[in-house]
Amino acid sequence: MKAAEITVLEEVELNNPIFIEALPGVGHVGKLVADHMIDELNAVKFAEIYSPTFPPQVLVGDEGIIENMINELYYIRGLGEDEHDLILLGGNTQSLSPDGQYIVCNEILDFVEQYGISRIFTLGGVPIGQPMDETRVLGAATDEENVELLKEAEIDIRSNDGGIVGASGLFLGLGIRRGIKGACLMGETPGYFIDAESAEAVLLKLAHILNFEINTEKLDERAEETKEMLARAQQMEQDLINRANSGNADDLRYIG
Repeated sequence: MKAAEITVLEEVELNNPIFIEALPGVGHVGKLVADHMIDELNAVKFAEIYSPTFPPQVLVGDEGIIENMINELYYIRGLGEDEHDLILLGGNTQSLSPDGQYIVCNEILDFVEQYGISRIFTLGGVPIGQPMDETRVLGAATDEENVELLKEAEIDIRSNDGGIVGASGLFLGLGIRRGIKGACLMGETPGYFIDAESAEAVLLKLAHILNFEINTEKLDERAEETKEMLARAQQMEQDLINRANSGNADDLRYIG
């Protein structure tokens, strides 16, 4: 069996497209960005990627319909004032093993290089372990020119504080070996829930860099729902602490 099976759904011609990786990771930040761009910018799917390095499972969706573990490639033509063509990598999974990551990312790069990709942007989340009042977007790049591009977008530059794990880091590292430059945009996130607020922050920075406009109302709504859910959870936790401190141990109940 091949390490990655790429099925082309539509033959397309693109003009020096920018390659954007937005697979699920910490806080599902990248995936949320990809899903929103696909919906709002009418992206067209032109290839599907299957691999035995993906998790050995399927997902059960609405009304019991099964969905394969998959990566997908979409194109967008003439985006924004600069009329960029984009190739967007989305999906519901990444490879499980380090070997699988290297193999699949390399094969995807082999495929998208045929379209003459000019730059790579990877999108994801960086976990900070706790809620924050304001979401920052952090960045790192393959070269000084792209670092300056991030700074112009008022993105905080990560410096000497660890690595970028998974596809978001690996596509850039493999791209360097091929002479393709780029950058990673990372939204701060607590890391333990699906973070639409962080996804919106990353998306708006990407839109600034690539000079396009996009409606983010749906991400706003999802972020507000998450905030309300967290507020309820925090209130329940505080109520339990108050009961414990008041000495009413009988009020504490556990559901197994």
